[in-house]
Amino acid sequence: MFGIDPSFLSSLVQVILIDLVLAGDNAVVIGLAAAGLASDVRRKAILIGILAATLLRIFFALITTQLLALGGGLLIAGGILLLYVCWKMYRELSTSDSDEHEAQEALEDADINADGTIAGKAPRKTLRQAITQIIIADVSMSLDNVLAVAGAAQHHVEALIIGLALSVVMMGAAASFIAGLLHRYRWIAWVGLVIILFVAIRMALEGLGMFIVLPEIPLLYTPHAVDAAAAAH
Repeated sequence: MFGIDPSFLSSLVQVILIDLVLAGDNAVVIGLAAAGLASDVRRKAILIGILAATLLRIFFALITTQLLALGGGLLIAGGILLLYVCWKMYRELSTSDSDEHEAQEALEDADINADGTIAGKAPRKTLRQAITQIIIADVSMSLDNVLAVAGAAQHHVEALIIGLALSVVMMGAAASFIAGLLHRYRWIAWVGLVIILFVAIRMALEGLGMFIVLPEIPLLYTPHAVDAAAAAH
């Protein structure tokens, strides 16, 4: 209808939700790491963290699509990595409201609960400790984001390009806003978790299908689609 491919629209919706959830998740991690800093260096640490996450997303976007095109083994590895991402997200969704509140105050540099302090309950740390923690988290979460977007795009190059560009914009321009949105509407993060789990299983099955014969699994695996994708490379 109207010349629009339904599978492209489905992939694009998945990509946008994944970007939304993972950008917010990354922002909360940055906020938690910066919450223990003195106010005069907190904003500096958050800006460094968001800039690093943005640049890492661009870097991984340039190499991940090429790596995933190399064969089934890397698709399986990508699927397994995303299953680990799901586990991490599940644990982070169980983060206490107190910790999330501290992260949100640090990101917005505002005394949201009017207790006279900004992220005052967070453990104290040095700028070097915070930045080290942020960079390590950024590397992992940026790779997670790019892999998830590549898997959800499902061979739709346009959806992949839109998704990767959107993830960069979200981290660079709207990270703290998205983190606040996910804090208020928790269900969005749970929907994102389910989508990433779906993408992880589908990616792993596509990779496995290049080595052994698998039966068709509705929505998750179609043998002829995998064969066509392999032939295209």
